[in-house]
Amino acid sequence: MSTPSLLILAGDGIGPEVMGEVKKIIAWFDDKRGLKFDISEDLVGGAAYDAHGTPLTDETMAKAQEVDAVLLGAVGGPAYDDLDFSVKPERGLLRLRKEMDLFANLRPAQCFDALADFSSLKPELISGLDIMIVRELTSGVYFGEPRGIFEENGERVGLNTQRYTESEIDRVARAAFELARKRNNRLCSMEKANVMESGILWREVVTKIGAEDYPDVELSHMYADNGAMQLVRNPKQFDVIVTDNLFGDILSDVAAMLTGSLGMLPSASLGVPMANGMPKAMYEPVHGSAPDITGQGKANPSATILSFAMALRYSYGQGAEADRLEAAVEKVLADGTRTADLMQKGEGTPASTTEMGDAIVAALTASL
Repeated sequence: MSTPSLLILAGDGIGPEVMGEVKKIIAWFDDKRGLKFDISEDLVGGAAYDAHGTPLTDETMAKAQEVDAVLLGAVGGPAYDDLDFSVKPERGLLRLRKEMDLFANLRPAQCFDALADFSSLKPELISGLDIMIVRELTSGVYFGEPRGIFEENGERVGLNTQRYTESEIDRVARAAFELARKRNNRLCSMEKANVMESGILWREVVTKIGAEDYPDVELSHMYADNGAMQLVRNPKQFDVIVTDNLFGDILSDVAAMLTGSLGMLPSASLGVPMANGMPKAMYEPVHGSAPDITGQGKANPSATILSFAMALRYSYGQGAEADRLEAAVEKVLADGTRTADLMQKGEGTPASTTEMGDAIVAALTASL
Protein backbone atom coordinates (compact mmCIF):
# COMPACT_ATOMS: atom_id res chain seq x y z
CA MET A 1 0.00 0.00 0.00
CA SER A 2 1.46 3.37 -1.02
CA THR A 3 2.22 6.06 1.53
CA PRO A 4 -0.46 8.80 1.60
CA SER A 5 0.80 11.91 -0.19
CA LEU A 6 0.47 15.57 0.78
CA LEU A 7 1.57 18.67 -1.13
CA ILE A 8 2.29 21.64 1.14
CA LEU A 9 1.94 25.09 -0.40
CA ALA A 10 2.80 27.51 2.42
CA GLY A 11 2.31 30.61 0.29
CA ASP A 12 2.77 34.16 1.53
CA GLY A 13 2.76 36.23 4.70
CA ILE A 14 2.17 34.13 7.80
CA GLY A 15 1.62 31.03 5.63
CA PRO A 16 5.14 29.62 6.14
CA GLU A 17 4.99 30.34 9.89
CA VAL A 18 1.72 28.50 10.57
CA MET A 19 2.72 25.70 8.19
CA GLY A 20 5.83 25.13 10.28
CA GLU A 21 3.60 24.21 13.20
CA VAL A 22 1.60 21.78 11.07
CA LYS A 23 4.85 20.04 10.18
CA LYS A 24 5.39 19.44 13.91
CA ILE A 25 1.95 17.84 14.09
CA ILE A 26 2.66 15.65 11.05
CA ALA A 27 5.96 14.56 12.60
CA TRP A 28 4.15 13.67 15.83
CA PHE A 29 1.65 11.45 14.02
CA ASP A 30 4.55 9.74 12.25
CA ASP A 31 6.50 9.18 15.47
CA LYS A 32 3.69 8.38 17.91
CA ARG A 33 0.88 6.96 15.76
CA GLY A 34 2.71 5.39 12.84
CA LEU A 35 0.95 7.62 10.30
CA LYS A 36 3.46 8.32 7.58
CA PHE A 37 3.00 10.83 4.80
CA ASP A 38 4.88 11.40 1.57
CA ILE A 39 5.41 15.17 1.88
CA SER A 40 6.35 17.49 -0.97
CA GLU A 41 6.49 21.29 -0.92
CA ASP A 42 6.20 24.01 -3.55
CA LEU A 43 5.35 27.67 -4.10
CA VAL A 44 2.03 29.42 -4.68
CA GLY A 45 0.81 33.00 -4.77
CA GLY A 46 3.24 35.87 -4.38
CA ALA A 47 6.08 33.52 -3.51
CA ALA A 48 5.60 31.72 -6.82
CA TYR A 49 5.35 35.03 -8.69
CA ASP A 50 8.61 36.23 -7.16
CA ALA A 51 10.38 33.04 -8.22
CA HIS A 52 8.70 32.25 -11.53
CA GLY A 53 6.66 35.26 -12.67
CA THR A 54 3.39 33.37 -12.20
CA PRO A 55 1.27 32.67 -9.08
CA LEU A 56 1.19 28.95 -9.92
CA THR A 57 3.44 27.06 -12.33
CA ASP A 58 2.17 24.27 -14.55
CA GLU A 59 4.53 21.90 -12.73
CA THR A 60 3.01 22.73 -9.34
CA MET A 61 -0.48 22.37 -10.77
CA ALA A 62 0.46 18.92 -12.06
CA LYS A 63 1.73 17.93 -8.59
CA ALA A 64 -1.54 19.07 -7.03
CA GLN A 65 -3.46 16.81 -9.41
CA GLU A 66 -1.39 13.79 -8.43
CA VAL A 67 -1.31 13.90 -4.62
CA ASP A 68 -3.95 12.70 -2.18
CA ALA A 69 -4.36 16.19 -0.71
CA VAL A 70 -3.03 19.74 -0.84
CA LEU A 71 -2.49 21.84 2.30
CA LEU A 72 -2.29 25.57 1.58
CA GLY A 73 -1.25 28.39 3.92
CA ALA A 74 -2.26 31.81 2.57
CA VAL A 75 -1.65 33.98 -0.49
CA GLY A 76 -1.37 37.68 -1.22
CA GLY A 77 -0.12 40.87 0.34
CA PRO A 78 0.26 44.59 -0.42
CA ALA A 79 3.49 44.01 -2.33
CA TYR A 80 1.41 42.45 -5.12
CA ASP A 81 -1.49 44.93 -5.21
CA ASP A 82 -0.30 46.63 -8.41
CA LEU A 83 0.22 43.45 -10.42
CA ASP A 84 -1.95 42.75 -13.43
CA PHE A 85 -5.11 40.89 -12.43
CA SER A 86 -3.99 37.80 -14.37
CA VAL A 87 -0.92 37.26 -12.18
CA LYS A 88 -2.16 38.39 -8.77
CA PRO A 89 -1.42 35.81 -6.02
CA GLU A 90 -5.11 34.94 -5.66
CA ARG A 91 -5.20 33.68 -9.25
CA GLY A 92 -3.00 30.78 -8.19
CA LEU A 93 -5.55 29.77 -5.56
CA LEU A 94 -8.44 30.09 -8.00
CA ARG A 95 -6.58 28.00 -10.58
CA LEU A 96 -6.05 25.21 -8.04
CA ARG A 97 -9.74 25.20 -7.15
CA LYS A 98 -10.88 25.28 -10.78
CA GLU A 99 -8.50 22.76 -12.36
CA MET A 100 -8.77 20.31 -9.45
CA ASP A 101 -12.57 20.75 -9.78
CA LEU A 102 -12.95 21.36 -6.05
CA PHE A 103 -16.63 22.15 -6.18
CA ALA A 104 -17.64 21.74 -2.52
CA ASN A 105 -16.09 24.09 0.04
CA LEU A 106 -16.70 22.99 3.63
CA ARG A 107 -16.48 25.85 6.12
CA PRO A 108 -17.14 24.78 9.72
CA ALA A 109 -18.01 27.44 12.29
CA GLN A 110 -17.45 25.92 15.71
CA CYS A 111 -17.25 27.85 18.94
CA PHE A 112 -14.92 26.26 21.46
CA ASP A 113 -16.26 26.65 24.99
CA ALA A 114 -13.11 28.48 26.09
CA LEU A 115 -13.72 31.16 23.45
CA ALA A 116 -17.47 31.72 23.92
CA ASP A 117 -16.80 35.23 25.30
CA PHE A 118 -14.80 36.24 22.22
CA SER A 119 -17.80 36.47 19.92
CA SER A 120 -19.57 39.78 19.41
CA LEU A 121 -22.79 37.89 20.19
CA LYS A 122 -23.97 37.01 23.67
CA PRO A 123 -22.38 33.79 25.01
CA GLU A 124 -25.76 32.07 25.31
CA LEU A 125 -26.29 32.54 21.56
CA ILE A 126 -22.87 31.23 20.58
CA SER A 127 -21.82 28.67 23.20
CA GLY A 128 -21.76 25.20 21.68
CA LEU A 129 -22.19 26.47 18.12
CA ASP A 130 -21.25 23.84 15.54
CA ILE A 131 -22.49 24.51 12.02
CA MET A 132 -21.14 23.67 8.58
CA ILE A 133 -21.51 25.81 5.46
CA VAL A 134 -21.12 24.01 2.13
CA ARG A 135 -20.26 26.57 -0.55
CA GLU A 136 -20.23 25.80 -4.27
CA LEU A 137 -16.73 26.77 -5.30
CA THR A 138 -16.08 26.40 -9.03
CA SER A 139 -18.97 28.14 -10.77
CA GLY A 140 -21.36 31.03 -10.25
CA VAL A 141 -20.57 34.71 -10.61
CA TYR A 142 -16.82 34.35 -9.94
CA PHE A 143 -16.36 32.21 -13.05
CA GLY A 144 -19.32 33.02 -15.29
CA GLU A 145 -18.86 34.45 -18.78
CA PRO A 146 -19.14 37.07 -20.17
CA ARG A 147 -17.20 39.20 -17.74
CA GLY A 148 -15.00 42.27 -17.89
CA ILE A 149 -14.90 46.06 -17.95
CA PHE A 150 -15.85 47.74 -21.21
CA GLU A 151 -17.20 50.96 -22.74
CA GLU A 152 -20.91 51.35 -23.40
CA ASN A 153 -22.71 54.57 -24.34
CA GLY A 154 -19.73 56.64 -23.35
CA GLU A 155 -19.16 55.16 -19.90
CA ARG A 156 -17.38 52.16 -18.40
CA VAL A 157 -19.40 49.10 -17.43
CA GLY A 158 -18.30 46.27 -15.15
CA LEU A 159 -19.93 42.93 -15.98
CA ASN A 160 -20.01 39.59 -14.18
CA THR A 161 -22.34 36.72 -14.97
CA GLN A 162 -24.10 34.49 -12.45
CA ARG A 163 -24.40 31.10 -14.16
CA TYR A 164 -25.23 27.62 -12.89
CA THR A 165 -26.05 24.36 -14.64
CA GLU A 166 -28.28 21.71 -13.11
CA SER A 167 -25.34 19.32 -12.78
CA GLU A 168 -23.24 21.91 -10.91
CA ILE A 169 -26.04 22.47 -8.41
CA ASP A 170 -26.76 18.74 -8.18
CA ARG A 171 -23.29 17.68 -7.13
CA VAL A 172 -22.77 20.29 -4.41
CA ALA A 173 -26.27 19.66 -3.09
CA ARG A 174 -25.58 15.92 -2.84
CA ALA A 175 -22.33 16.63 -0.97
CA ALA A 176 -24.32 18.74 1.50
CA PHE A 177 -27.07 16.12 1.89
CA GLU A 178 -24.46 13.42 2.58
CA LEU A 179 -22.80 15.62 5.18
CA ALA A 180 -26.16 16.36 6.80
CA ARG A 181 -26.80 12.62 7.08
CA LYS A 182 -23.55 12.24 9.03
CA ARG A 183 -24.53 15.05 11.40
CA ASN A 184 -28.09 15.88 12.48
CA ASN A 185 -30.08 15.23 9.29
CA ARG A 186 -30.91 18.91 8.76
CA LEU A 187 -30.03 20.98 5.69
CA CYS A 188 -30.90 24.59 4.86
CA SER A 189 -30.42 25.72 1.25
CA MET A 190 -29.89 29.45 0.69
CA GLU A 191 -30.29 31.46 -2.54
CA LYS A 192 -32.24 34.43 -3.90
CA ALA A 193 -35.04 32.68 -5.80
CA ASN A 194 -37.22 35.76 -5.32
CA VAL A 195 -35.11 37.91 -7.67
CA MET A 196 -32.64 35.62 -9.51
CA GLU A 197 -33.35 32.94 -12.12
CA SER A 198 -30.26 31.07 -10.99
CA GLY A 199 -31.82 30.99 -7.53
CA ILE A 200 -35.06 29.56 -8.90
CA LEU A 201 -33.13 26.76 -10.64
CA TRP A 202 -31.04 26.19 -7.49
CA ARG A 203 -34.15 25.75 -5.32
CA GLU A 204 -35.83 23.45 -7.85
CA VAL A 205 -32.80 21.15 -8.17
CA VAL A 206 -32.13 20.95 -4.41
CA THR A 207 -35.81 20.29 -3.68
CA LYS A 208 -35.98 17.47 -6.25
CA ILE A 209 -32.83 15.77 -4.90
CA GLY A 210 -34.10 15.98 -1.34
CA ALA A 211 -37.51 14.53 -2.18
CA GLU A 212 -36.19 11.70 -4.34
CA ASP A 213 -32.92 10.64 -2.69
CA TYR A 214 -32.75 12.14 0.81
CA PRO A 215 -36.26 12.01 2.28
CA ASP A 216 -34.70 11.33 5.71
CA VAL A 217 -32.98 14.75 5.71
CA GLU A 218 -35.09 17.69 6.86
CA LEU A 219 -34.68 20.26 4.06
CA SER A 220 -35.53 23.95 4.42
CA HIS A 221 -35.01 26.94 2.15
CA MET A 222 -34.10 30.53 2.99
CA TYR A 223 -33.25 33.65 1.02
CA ALA A 224 -29.55 34.35 1.48
CA ASP A 225 -30.01 37.88 2.85
CA ASN A 226 -32.38 36.56 5.50
CA GLY A 227 -29.87 33.78 6.13
CA ALA A 228 -27.21 36.37 6.95
CA MET A 229 -29.58 38.04 9.38
CA GLN A 230 -30.57 34.73 10.98
CA LEU A 231 -26.90 33.75 11.43
CA VAL A 232 -26.38 36.74 13.71
CA ARG A 233 -29.82 36.50 15.33
CA ASN A 234 -29.92 32.81 16.23
CA PRO A 235 -27.04 30.85 14.65
CA LYS A 236 -27.75 27.60 16.47
CA GLN A 237 -30.97 27.14 14.49
CA PHE A 238 -28.74 25.86 11.65
CA ASP A 239 -26.73 22.69 11.22
CA VAL A 240 -25.64 22.33 7.55
CA ILE A 241 -26.14 25.18 5.07
CA VAL A 242 -25.63 24.79 1.31
CA THR A 243 -25.36 27.81 -0.97
CA ASP A 244 -23.74 29.17 -4.12
CA ASN A 245 -20.28 30.64 -4.61
CA LEU A 246 -21.00 34.33 -3.98
CA PHE A 247 -23.46 33.90 -1.11
CA GLY A 248 -21.27 31.16 0.35
CA ASP A 249 -18.30 33.52 0.38
CA ILE A 250 -20.29 36.09 2.34
CA LEU A 251 -22.24 33.78 4.64
CA SER A 252 -19.22 31.72 5.63
CA ASP A 253 -17.35 34.88 6.64
CA VAL A 254 -20.35 35.97 8.72
CA ALA A 255 -20.41 32.56 10.39
CA ALA A 256 -16.65 32.68 10.90
CA MET A 257 -16.80 35.88 12.90
CA LEU A 258 -19.51 34.48 15.16
CA THR A 259 -16.80 32.35 16.72
CA GLY A 260 -14.62 35.33 17.63
CA SER A 261 -11.41 34.66 15.70
CA LEU A 262 -10.53 33.87 12.11
CA GLY A 263 -7.37 32.28 13.50
CA MET A 264 -9.37 29.27 14.65
CA LEU A 265 -11.26 28.38 11.47
CA PRO A 266 -10.25 25.69 8.95
CA SER A 267 -11.76 24.77 5.59
CA ALA A 268 -11.82 21.90 3.13
CA SER A 269 -12.43 22.05 -0.61
CA LEU A 270 -13.50 18.69 -2.01
CA GLY A 271 -13.87 17.40 -5.56
CA VAL A 272 -14.66 14.20 -7.39
CA PRO A 273 -13.50 10.83 -5.99
CA MET A 274 -10.04 9.59 -7.03
CA ALA A 275 -8.98 5.98 -7.64
CA ASN A 276 -8.65 5.40 -3.88
CA GLY A 277 -12.26 6.45 -3.34
CA MET A 278 -11.31 9.64 -1.52
CA PRO A 279 -12.15 13.03 -3.06
CA LYS A 280 -9.58 15.32 -4.59
CA ALA A 281 -9.05 17.87 -1.87
CA MET A 282 -7.34 21.04 -0.74
CA TYR A 283 -7.31 22.25 2.85
CA GLU A 284 -6.60 25.78 4.03
CA PRO A 285 -7.26 28.15 6.94
CA VAL A 286 -9.96 30.76 6.48
CA HIS A 287 -7.66 33.62 7.48
CA GLY A 288 -5.51 35.52 5.01
CA SER A 289 -1.78 36.16 4.78
CA ALA A 290 -1.85 38.84 7.53
CA PRO A 291 1.16 40.82 6.27
CA ASP A 292 0.88 43.20 9.23
CA ILE A 293 2.07 40.48 11.65
CA THR A 294 4.29 38.42 9.35
CA GLY A 295 7.52 37.33 11.00
CA GLN A 296 6.52 38.52 14.46
CA GLY A 297 5.51 35.18 15.98
CA LYS A 298 1.97 36.46 16.53
CA ALA A 299 0.11 34.24 14.06
CA ASN A 300 -2.31 31.64 15.37
CA PRO A 301 -1.50 28.27 13.75
CA SER A 302 -4.70 26.63 15.01
CA ALA A 303 -6.75 27.11 11.83
CA THR A 304 -4.07 25.50 9.68
CA ILE A 305 -3.63 22.68 12.20
CA LEU A 306 -7.40 22.13 12.23
CA SER A 307 -7.33 22.15 8.42
CA PHE A 308 -4.90 19.23 8.63
CA ALA A 309 -7.38 17.54 11.00
CA MET A 310 -9.98 17.87 8.24
CA ALA A 311 -7.49 16.26 5.85
CA LEU A 312 -7.07 13.35 8.26
CA ARG A 313 -10.85 12.91 8.24
CA TYR A 314 -11.78 13.48 4.60
CA SER A 315 -8.65 12.49 2.62
CA TYR A 316 -6.91 9.86 4.73
CA GLY A 317 -9.80 8.05 6.43
CA GLN A 318 -8.40 8.78 9.89
CA GLY A 319 -11.49 10.11 11.65
CA ALA A 320 -10.38 8.99 15.12
CA GLU A 321 -7.02 10.72 14.75
CA ALA A 322 -8.78 13.86 13.47
CA ASP A 323 -10.89 13.79 16.64
CA ARG A 324 -7.69 13.40 18.69
CA LEU A 325 -6.11 16.48 17.06
CA GLU A 326 -9.23 18.61 17.43
CA ALA A 327 -9.49 17.60 21.09
CA ALA A 328 -5.85 18.59 21.63
CA VAL A 329 -6.54 22.07 20.23
CA GLU A 330 -9.60 22.37 22.47
CA LYS A 331 -7.57 21.25 25.51
CA VAL A 332 -4.89 23.89 24.87
CA LEU A 333 -7.56 26.59 24.66
CA ALA A 334 -9.26 25.33 27.81
CA ASP A 335 -5.91 25.54 29.60
CA GLY A 336 -5.76 29.25 28.73
CA THR A 337 -2.97 29.26 26.14
CA ARG A 338 -3.55 32.24 23.86
CA THR A 339 -1.89 33.62 20.74
CA ALA A 340 -2.11 37.38 20.19
CA ASP A 341 -5.48 37.24 18.41
CA LEU A 342 -6.98 35.51 21.45
CA MET A 343 -5.54 37.94 24.02
CA GLN A 344 -8.07 40.67 23.29
CA LYS A 345 -9.56 40.32 26.77
CA GLY A 346 -6.19 40.27 28.46
CA GLU A 347 -6.80 36.84 29.95
CA GLY A 348 -4.82 33.63 29.59
CA THR A 349 -1.18 32.76 29.00
CA PRO A 350 0.39 34.57 26.01
CA ALA A 351 1.91 32.25 23.44
CA SER A 352 3.86 32.78 20.24
CA THR A 353 3.12 30.88 17.05
CA THR A 354 5.71 28.22 17.89
CA GLU A 355 4.61 28.00 21.53
CA MET A 356 1.03 27.37 20.45
CA GLY A 357 2.22 24.58 18.16
CA ASP A 358 4.34 23.10 20.95
CA ALA A 359 1.38 23.20 23.35
CA ILE A 360 -0.82 21.31 20.88
CA VAL A 361 1.90 18.68 20.39
CA ALA A 362 2.15 18.32 24.19
CA ALA A 363 -1.64 17.89 24.42
CA LEU A 364 -1.47 15.20 21.73
CA THR A 365 1.18 13.36 23.73
CA ALA A 366 -0.91 13.65 26.89
CA SER A 367 -3.83 12.05 25.01
CA LEU A 368 -1.98 8.74 24.61
